[in-house]
Amino acid sequence: MKTYRVAVVGLGWAGRSIWLPRLQAHPAFEVVAAVDPEAVIRSTVRREAGDDLRLLSSVDELKHVPVDLAVVAVPNHLHHDVAKGLLLDGVSVFLEKPVCLSTEEVDSLAAAERAGRATLLAGSAANFRADILALHDLRKELGHIRHIELSWIRARGVPSGDGWFTDRRYAGGGALVDLGWHLLDVAGPLLGDAEIDQVIGSVSADFVNDSSRGAVWRHDAGAGATGDVEDTANAFLVTDDGTSVLVRASWASHEERDVTSVTVHGSEGTARLRCTFGFSPNREDGPVLSLTCDGETVVLPVPDEPIGSEYDRQLTELPGLLADPAAQGRAIEDARKTVRVIEGVYGSVRRLTRRSA
Repeated sequence: MKTYRVAVVGLGWAGRSIWLPRLQAHPAFEVVAAVDPEAVIRSTVRREAGDDLRLLSSVDELKHVPVDLAVVAVPNHLHHDVAKGLLLDGVSVFLEKPVCLSTEEVDSLAAAERAGRATLLAGSAANFRADILALHDLRKELGHIRHIELSWIRARGVPSGDGWFTDRRYAGGGALVDLGWHLLDVAGPLLGDAEIDQVIGSVSADFVNDSSRGAVWRHDAGAGATGDVEDTANAFLVTDDGTSVLVRASWASHEERDVTSVTVHGSEGTARLRCTFGFSPNREDGPVLSLTCDGETVVLPVPDEPIGSEYDRQLTELPGLLADPAAQGRAIEDARKTVRVIEGVYGSVRRLTRRSA
């Protein structure tokens, strides 16, 4: 098995809690460098990871380090610029969601991927969950899919990310960009080649500045920072073949637990999954997947795997994607569809705001 030399760019919560330890434990990867501009963070990682890991203050320093792959987990507004530079240097990039924040950035990344002859891969792990894989396996049994409902509702889970997560200048949006990206990823394989033709949406921010609603499992230093993004987003989408999609994403709510649900209505049956995405400890006891046909509901077996297993599974898939020439451009086109939906929702909100003014 080929061993891929990896650099982790960005040592915030995701870089340090999700990616760095998993990459170090995986036999297909050798973490040769990690990058973060904050000296305190680099010192902390040095104590945790040991002296063998090369710690850098700037992504530009990677030009002098042989790497096959860069795992990029920087704040959202830096995703495009960091990934573009690496791709142009011929370094393949595994980029945390959101891949980017606008259609213009999608086009720019596509051009950089071609110019650098590198591959951009997207780090949204929802479709690597065992329960979501089981749901997708039911697609043929459902017949023609008519309507999909996807929601991820947290009771308390507003992230801070040292303040940038709730600042529109740096995050690009709130719960829609964060949680909604995962939900739209799940919808992708269910919709197949259908394109989203109509988008309308609404947002609200009743909880985003309530310090008691923070995502305590993240241990963000900036908890309680003032935010100007939505904590809840609702969207209704219609594809060019008439399939409708309802999306609801909430960082905080009046609910008791954090719950993710996916319901797929087809001409031959309905599949329902209830679980909890992410790392919140305030979660469902385990996933429940059911199939309803002709008035009869059957609960199907689903592995109750450890929290975060989807990230391990996605890492295992990376070597095959990096070796596959057909993988180039695939993540870009998926991101293009998702960004168009997000732009459509926010555009809908702006139009409504102007009419109400």
